[in-house]
Amino acid sequence: MSKPINDKKVVRSDKAPKALGPYSVGIEAGHFVFASGQAGIDPVTNNLVEGGIEAETRQVLTNLKNVLEAAGTSMDRVVKTSVFLRDMNDFSKMNVVYGEFFKVDPPARTTVQVAALPKGAALEIEVIALQKSDEG
Repeated sequence: MSKPINDKKVVRSDKAPKALGPYSVGIEAGHFVFASGQAGIDPVTNNLVEGGIEAETRQVLTNLKNVLEAAGTSMDRVVKTSVFLRDMNDFSKMNVVYGEFFKVDPPARTTVQVAALPKGAALEIEVIALQKSDEG
């Protein structure tokens, strides 16, 4: 049975940082999961991870993976990402780690440089993923 298009469900995960404001970390709507932008915040300490852009990128994508899994989907179902970098000079380092999470048929992506991010983060990434089909 297909999910009605007008359904909306908030996604919660104990394995991802709590929202830093009045928003949800994820929303299931119709056949999609919309994961809010994640920074490289450790969900246990609520602090940015140390180790530079590579460590932050790895934490961001792990957080997103956990949000998607809480919604019943996965990183291989991601169709679009938006990457917000504080410094475009970090692009190649971010890209190497990003490639570890999207090895086959990577999603469409937009990458832009921004003036600043919450908690002084080096990057933030948001994703849109397909929900798992009802058939499995």
